[in-house]
Amino acid sequence: MAPALSFPIIDMGLLGGEERPAAMELLRDACESWGFFEILNHGISTELMDEVEKLTKDHYKRVREQRFLEFASKTLKDAQDVKAAENLDWESTFFVRHLPESNIAEIPDLDDDYRRAMRQFAGELEALAERLLDLLCENLGLDRGYLARAFRGPRTGAPTFGTKVSSYPPCPRPDLVSGLRAHTDAGGIILLFQDDRVGGLQLLKDGAWVDVPPLRHSIVVNLGDQLEVITNGRYKSVMHRVVAQPDGNRMSIASFYNPGSDAVIFPAPALVKAEEAAAGAYPRFVFEDYMKLYVRHKFEAKEPRFEAFKSVETDSSNCIAIA
Repeated sequence: MAPALSFPIIDMGLLGGEERPAAMELLRDACESWGFFEILNHGISTELMDEVEKLTKDHYKRVREQRFLEFASKTLKDAQDVKAAENLDWESTFFVRHLPESNIAEIPDLDDDYRRAMRQFAGELEALAERLLDLLCENLGLDRGYLARAFRGPRTGAPTFGTKVSSYPPCPRPDLVSGLRAHTDAGGIILLFQDDRVGGLQLLKDGAWVDVPPLRHSIVVNLGDQLEVITNGRYKSVMHRVVAQPDGNRMSIASFYNPGSDAVIFPAPALVKAEEAAAGAYPRFVFEDYMKLYVRHKFEAKEPRFEAFKSVETDSSNCIAIA
């Protein structure tokens, strides 16, 4: 495993002063070379983060822990070898949708304080995601707001935005079961509030797994498949995984700021050279169609997914030519 010493950590407080050029250069390199980075001084209050963390951990203990222990006992009993366990993830999760319409009021077993805190936290994360997208636009030489507009579908006029709340309890057989299997994220930009005491998140860089360092009150950011397409490969989505741990219960609150379901995704014309346009390095597709393919092939390489839509484009062009 590669050391995490050089993992990019960006102090967003530097963006407002004379050190802005250096901070923007670090952000550019993180997006181009890592697909992951960690941000500090991001504008979300530490008090709100502490409240969300406490309520999330309390909710797991109160509502989800016993269910998970029952699942885990059966899982380990049924999966006694690596082959039997290769499609399992050692996690307890629930999902909250924020945009285009929130469903938090419909999720059972959440108390009023938790719903209120999660609504407030989601609002802060939404604003942070849009701020980050504009910083990416600046580094890419795109008009301010280009990426946010690219995420808005013609029907809904909004992105999709939701949160996956996960707990990764202690695992007695981390040699057998993954916390979460390796994958790239399908969507746009992902903002993670992770446990600062229990690690396990790793990304694949240059053929080696690198630890993402847990830092108090930081937000980990990674780029999804859609940003790779829109940036014409300038920025890459990166394989990552969660390694099950024998000790500690790791909290993970991952919020996904994604295109609207009807958004049409394609490389930004300003980032496509003439020869690349002819070759068609990245396809054009509707995000909802991409997600239908992704759910069947999440834990596989992303390139065949891109190729599948390039084939659809080619077939459509041939039909038009014949007609």
